[in-house]
Amino acid sequence: MSRQIKLIWDFRGPASTKTAEHHEIHLKEYIAAEKLPVDITGVKIIDDLYAIAFMVVTDENMLQVRDALRPHRGEVYNPQ
Repeated sequence: MSRQIKLIWDFRGPASTKTAEHHEIHLKEYIAAEKLPVDITGVKIIDDLYAIAFMVVTDENMLQVRDALRPHRGEVYNPQ
């Protein structure tokens, strides 16, 4: 099985939650447009001034998505 990578976009400030939620919409649009075999996206609210949007991709798709969408960081996905 291929390794899964969680690509993360960080948003800070009073509008961070709304911005992360809006960014997730664009991530889903990209997945549909590129017909990627990706079905895990989400938003995590860290606190009032910090939220993240994320997308989980496989190793095979990571370079394409990274180069097109330029996430702030990535980590190996662990679906606890």
